Amino acid sequence: MKKRFLLTSFDTWLRDQDSNSSDDLLQEVSQVVSLPHDLKFLRLLPVDVMLASSWVIQKVEELQPDYIICCGMAASRQRLSVEEGANQGAIFLPTAVNLEKLVLPTVATDISSDCGKFVCEGLYYAVLDYLQQSKLSTRCIFVHVPVLNQENLLVVLADFLLIINNLALI
Repeated sequence: MKKRFLLTSFDTWLRDQDSNSSDDLLQEVSQVVSLPHDLKFLRLLPVDVMLASSWVIQKVEELQPDYIICCGMAASRQRLSVEEGANQGAIFLPTAVNLEKLVLPTVATDISSDCGKFVCEGLYYAVLDYLQQSKLSTRCIFVHVPVLNQENLLVVLADFLLIINNLALI
């Protein structure tokens, strides 16, 4: 049986921003036809923690995915970053996914303990909290995507596809 994935991305948040690399990456992933998984996309989430969280949770309830990969843009990073978890005040919620195992075969992916203090961490925390409170077996990770260009697009896309495939095996 195909594993069900929900992949999310954010919209832009600056006036002079042409695109959000998280959405650019999901656009590339959506064009890959050879993946043996059922991928559903929730793209261009509003850059607002409450709205984005409610949209994602509503989609989780509707689709009941096996895995959720939330994506956000990290313009200051050069590689993909898979986040260990998210903070809300003094409370830290870790992902239930073994990230060391997940990223082992990748070439341009790091494990990060800094989800940022913008909307990314708020969304990640809300989704992890929802999964925990609802006692769902769905696994969730958050991936920060660097700005994509001709030099890094293929390696970032390859690593992201590897992460999807590895997640399906966990």
